[in-house]
Amino acid sequence: MKGEYRMTRPKRIWSPDHYHHVVSRGNWRANLFEDELDFISFLNILHYTHRSSSFEIASYCLMSNHYHLMLKTQDASLSRVMRNVNKYYADYYNKKYQVQGHLFEKRFFSKPIYDLYGLLEVSRYIHLNPVEANITNAPQNYRWSSFPFYYYPQQQSPDFLNLTPITELFSGENESFQKQNYCRWMVKELKIEQLNK
Repeated sequence: MKGEYRMTRPKRIWSPDHYHHVVSRGNWRANLFEDELDFISFLNILHYTHRSSSFEIASYCLMSNHYHLMLKTQDASLSRVMRNVNKYYADYYNKKYQVQGHLFEKRFFSKPIYDLYGLLEVSRYIHLNPVEANITNAPQNYRWSSFPFYYYPQQQSPDFLNLTPITELFSGENESFQKQNYCRWMVKELKIEQLNK
């Protein structure tokens, strides 16, 4: 209609050379994950989407009603990757629980991370989500996070997970020592934060 004013959504910022902090929440803050199989299915969807889109994730944490990813994608756009991930998971969830309608709350949030300090802080924030939610007092004990792959070097990480962008920010003879130093930094920062409360 002539003269009609329409609100337009801001264009999604996608920087192929940088990681992005991505967050997606359940509609009306409802649960996205009801049981263990749901968490596993979402991780499997990341695995299969990764095979066609070649993205990489440096940190992640799946909570009951939302999830965080630190994700970089160079071939396919960020919007395309996340549209596929959320669609595949919504299809799975709706079929399993015999529901219809929107599973996710509006568009996913995303913000590029342009500096090394930002990578550390966002990774720390993501990994401390279950601690802040009082689910656990130690991030390495939370199964649905990437932090155990940093903390327990013997664990085989999934193909979409690339720990190097974080571990290479720490000194050490090899990646195993770098992982240890990242984990020490995480624990130190957590103790400082707890003391300041």
